[in-house]
Amino acid sequence: MNILVTGCNGQLGNELQLLELNNPQHTYYNTDITTVAIPGRLPQQSLDITDREAVETFVSEHQIDGIVNCAAYTAVDKAEDNPQLCLLLNATAPAYLAAAVDRRNGWMIQISTDYVFDGTHHTPYVETDGVCPNSTYGRTKLAGEQNTMKACRHTMIIRTAWLYSTFGNNFVKTMIRLGKEKTELGVIFDQIGTPTYARDLATVIFAAISHDVPPGIYHYTNEGVISWYDFTKAIHRIAGITTCHVRPLHTSEYPTPATRPHFSVLDKAKIKQTLAIEIPYWEESLKACIETL
Repeated sequence: MNILVTGCNGQLGNELQLLELNNPQHTYYNTDITTVAIPGRLPQQSLDITDREAVETFVSEHQIDGIVNCAAYTAVDKAEDNPQLCLLLNATAPAYLAAAVDRRNGWMIQISTDYVFDGTHHTPYVETDGVCPNSTYGRTKLAGEQNTMKACRHTMIIRTAWLYSTFGNNFVKTMIRLGKEKTELGVIFDQIGTPTYARDLATVIFAAISHDVPPGIYHYTNEGVISWYDFTKAIHRIAGITTCHVRPLHTSEYPTPATRPHFSVLDKAKIKQTLAIEIPYWEESLKACIETL
């Protein structure tokens, strides 16, 4: 198949590029708004996914059979002041991609988020639970889900949460940096979820492709449940940081423009059964990431 990967320079896109070398049975077109030449990687191409005509031309000329859309506006707090740009990238552009690949009877994998829920549950969210986003980011990502499923008959939605990797800016790298710079750090303890190592998610995407991309909505994170505070303590312990005292904060002590879900644990039974996979425990994946760093 000819597979288009968008947002290839983000955390997930970079992890996918690494795994492409181990999956040479397909041809990959790695795209982003700007390209980066990386030795040992497949070449990249520039594609503005907010340009409907450019998307349709690219998909047609390269005879794209499937799209993995990793591109998104992910600055959760900045989204509150930039709702139109957030909507364009998270909802309108995915619709362009989905419609273009559907005309070729192809498939699409759309990456979504736990922010489609309001976080008021006390048990893990399943795919059929009612959605109720309470931030601009969450609302636009939900619209992206709906748009892609409407525009492409063969769409797989993968909701994930707390994504981190060795690439880009993320919570793990920030906590390591701050832990080395500061003697004390306050971190939220009353927001509960599960971290996701982007390399594990990339592996699952390739598993989905090998299973003919089962359509529908699926949840994927690493296994386990933790707070941001406990996650930070684990990051520092594994990274060998001992000079920074981490203290727990209530969400009210650290106000942000966007409202975060207090509980966003996702139930992953459906994707485990469908793809016949086992999911790594969050701490095992965190160790692997930090060792790579």
